[in-house]
Amino acid sequence: MRLLVIGDEARFRKYTPDLPIVSQVESVVVDRGTPDDEIISRVPDADFIVADAISPVSKVLMDAFPSLKLIHSEGVAYNAIDIAEAKSKAIFTCNNAGVNAGAVAEQAVLLMLACLRHLVPGNAAVLEGRQILMKERLMVEGIRELGDCKVGLVGFGAIANQTAKRLRAFGSDVYYWNRNRKPSELEEEYEVHYLPLDELAKTCDIISVHVAVTPETTNLIDARFLELMKDDAILINTARGEIVDQVALAAALEQGSIGGAGLDTLSPEPVSIDHPLTQLSDQAASKLVLSPHIGGVTEGMFRRAWTTIWLNVERVAKGERPVNVVNGL
Repeated sequence: MRLLVIGDEARFRKYTPDLPIVSQVESVVVDRGTPDDEIISRVPDADFIVADAISPVSKVLMDAFPSLKLIHSEGVAYNAIDIAEAKSKAIFTCNNAGVNAGAVAEQAVLLMLACLRHLVPGNAAVLEGRQILMKERLMVEGIRELGDCKVGLVGFGAIANQTAKRLRAFGSDVYYWNRNRKPSELEEEYEVHYLPLDELAKTCDIISVHVAVTPETTNLIDARFLELMKDDAILINTARGEIVDQVALAAALEQGSIGGAGLDTLSPEPVSIDHPLTQLSDQAASKLVLSPHIGGVTEGMFRRAWTTIWLNVERVAKGERPVNVVNGL
């Protein structure tokens, strides 16, 4: 049996668990971005593929590997995998649903606090000898506490659940929108209140995005949505960059129609130096906090993810159904 890993070899080696199945499988690692034809020339066939969460797995690869039984995202996202083609070929496609929920929730709260506390311009002010000027300005303008904010969660899956749980400790009022409203028991458990999407945009001081990328959610946060937000509201995105219209967000920051944004994800990735959100004026850029898509890439997440991956490899090798199937098989 052969496992093809499309991703970082050092990461693969570091987080490979001590399980019997590991020694029963030949593992071949290729770098993310390796062209399909080069992969095929190096790997004659594969029973299993594990792909970095942003690495494509195409019909070309599936056609080239007649023994392929399982395609597994290393993370939660699987939009780069041709899941329809995999289903047509009866190849299980799986992800690591929920594995990074707590880690990403921490990142979302971090970005909220960084925006509210003016962390980026404040750091620059201290380094440039403007500490007192910055402090006096912020005392007049006002610094909002997270506990005084109404926070709206767009989507209410595993990561949003964990974000709501953490926000409860700060004393925030938490609202959510989801395509299908959650049962009242779940709302009570997480102390959240449902609002239609437009009302969420109008009501909340912070909007935090927690939906998967689908054709329906691509550019869900568009110019119209941003116009509905309060002029001092903050947008947080730890989901996927494609959910937010990048040009519209850049315009909103330039125009001052929203108060700021904290983003762990942009689109496309890798981010180019001419991206609209890296070309902002100094004033607009001071309202933006960026992190390099690290919300879910903690050591704990990778340990949990690779344990699940290898257990799924073992299940499929035994003819059993894996967990976290995303392509309807």
